[in-house]
Amino acid sequence: MLLGLLAILSCQLLGEVLTYEGSLPVPGPVLGMVLLFLVLGCLDRIGGRGFLDRNPLITGSGEFILRNMSLLFVPAGVGVIQKIDVLAAHGVGLSIVIIASTLITLIATVLVFLCGSRLSDRLLTGGKTHE
Repeated sequence: MLLGLLAILSCQLLGEVLTYEGSLPVPGPVLGMVLLFLVLGCLDRIGGRGFLDRNPLITGSGEFILRNMSLLFVPAGVGVIQKIDVLAAHGVGLSIVIIASTLITLIATVLVFLCGSRLSDRLLTGGKTHE
């Protein structure tokens, strides 16, 4: 479990360093979460399918994290608060973009699902219609 937590904190620290040194507009904790995602993806590919499921160091950390999931939102929240000046200056525009992009995503998801469903029906029935 400690090795997994060390990996998480290392990714967060690296995210903070990259954000600070590179003057990136992304909060460090968010960049750290992206780095952790990439590290876990690479470990799963290198170790073979199901490597992360079989590794007790990772599963122990994962279970601990799931039990304490709410704590993981604190660093990201702090990162957002650090950029409060951007929120104050562009809050209305950001809200409109977030709402619009959410609606567009929902509509696109429904359309892709419907197209996929129709395509799979055609493939399964061989192009015959149900009567």
